[in-house]
Amino acid sequence: MVNETKHTAESTKSNLQEKLKSLYALQVIHSKVDKIHDLMGVLPMEVQDLEDEIVGLKTRIENYNNDIEEYNKQIGQMQNKKAEADELIKKYNEQQMNVRNNREYEAISKEIEYQKLEIELADKRIKEYNDAISETGNKIESANKEVEEKNEDLKQKQKELDEIVAENKKDEQKLKDKQKEIETQIDDRYLKAFNRIRETMKNGLAVVTIYRDSCGGCFNRIPPQRQLDIGARRRIIVCEHCGRILVDNELAEEVEENFKDI
Repeated sequence: MVNETKHTAESTKSNLQEKLKSLYALQVIHSKVDKIHDLMGVLPMEVQDLEDEIVGLKTRIENYNNDIEEYNKQIGQMQNKKAEADELIKKYNEQQMNVRNNREYEAISKEIEYQKLEIELADKRIKEYNDAISETGNKIESANKEVEEKNEDLKQKQKELDEIVAENKKDEQKLKDKQKEIETQIDDRYLKAFNRIRETMKNGLAVVTIYRDSCGGCFNRIPPQRQLDIGARRRIIVCEHCGRILVDNELAEEVEENFKDI
């Protein structure tokens, strides 16, 4: 009976050790993938920012072209007004030749004067619209030049990014394949806990070792008795400060040895 109990305890401990090894192995893989992504630096963000800026500039150019179209439309309307005013002036000039008294003459003269003012106002508006077209044209030219420059920057940064991705694609795929393999060895509840912890940590560390008597994640001190419990590997222990899963250095070194060539 004693031997049976001892065997059960050893079996439980062995199973737990394998769980801890699998969890730490998963962390090692994720850290290696994170390192590959770090090699890309801010390039993905820079590429995205440049793409967004180019889209914004093209939208601005489109709006400028719409403005020019509207200005030309207004110029057309002003030219029509001028043509109508010219016709009315001709008509009023003919009528002046047949007036019966000074009062009619003065009334027609006022109409002619009014139409001349309409022509002057139309000319003023046409000049303003032409100036606006010229100014907007300069803005389009400047924006097009900016699009050109940003396209060149985008082309260069995309090339750099593609080269880094190409260099590391094989390694990353190898790691991800290994990740899937290890995930099948971990109980669903532990895997969910691992992913939840990892998502909440800026450095992506969900499983850490003891470093100088402290948690390797948040660097808060771990009491000696708790360190002994971690080394005993009888249960999964988390840092009481940050919630990360803690493993002893001997276990970590054993796992890392298996992954040094990946």
